[in-house]
Amino acid sequence: MTKKEAARRQQGTAPATGAGDAADHVDHVLAQWAEQRPDLDVSPMAVIGRLKRLILLMEPEMKRTFAAHGLDSASFDVLATLRRNGPGNPLTPAELMRSAMVTSGAVTQRLDRLQERGLVTRTPSPTDGRVVQVALTGAGLELIESALPDHLSTERRLLAALPPAELEQFAGALRSLLLGLGDGR
Repeated sequence: MTKKEAARRQQGTAPATGAGDAADHVDHVLAQWAEQRPDLDVSPMAVIGRLKRLILLMEPEMKRTFAAHGLDSASFDVLATLRRNGPGNPLTPAELMRSAMVTSGAVTQRLDRLQERGLVTRTPSPTDGRVVQVALTGAGLELIESALPDHLSTERRLLAALPPAELEQFAGALRSLLLGLGDGR
């Protein structure tokens, strides 16, 4: 074992057992740090760097799927949030912001665009006229029903390298990390 390999194993940054001699981009970065700064434990980069790389590699695929339906990520998320909330259960913009994976500014902007396209309606709340409720239109429901299976197919394809047991473990580990960072409901 070379000095570099020993340093990587000590820091937990060596390629995973079972990966053989395969090394990804992050392995290369970690090896460089091990050589240049052997005094530092760069093992957090093994996770954070890979998460960043995954997003960089997955986002273009997701964008293609959304674009095939005339959507972008934020618009899809708003429509999907309304859909999973169930028919007859409109949400306020604030509830959409909390439930969707977009910012408050993005929610307002998306709602404007989605309403212009006839995909959502905004109506005053029957109990409080100062509050607006957002609901899917028939066209919005039809669009999300069409886009959702394609989106899930893209996600399955992107995760296909992981066997089901590893995928479940990975999802569990990510859940633990998110909860540890305060991302509970």
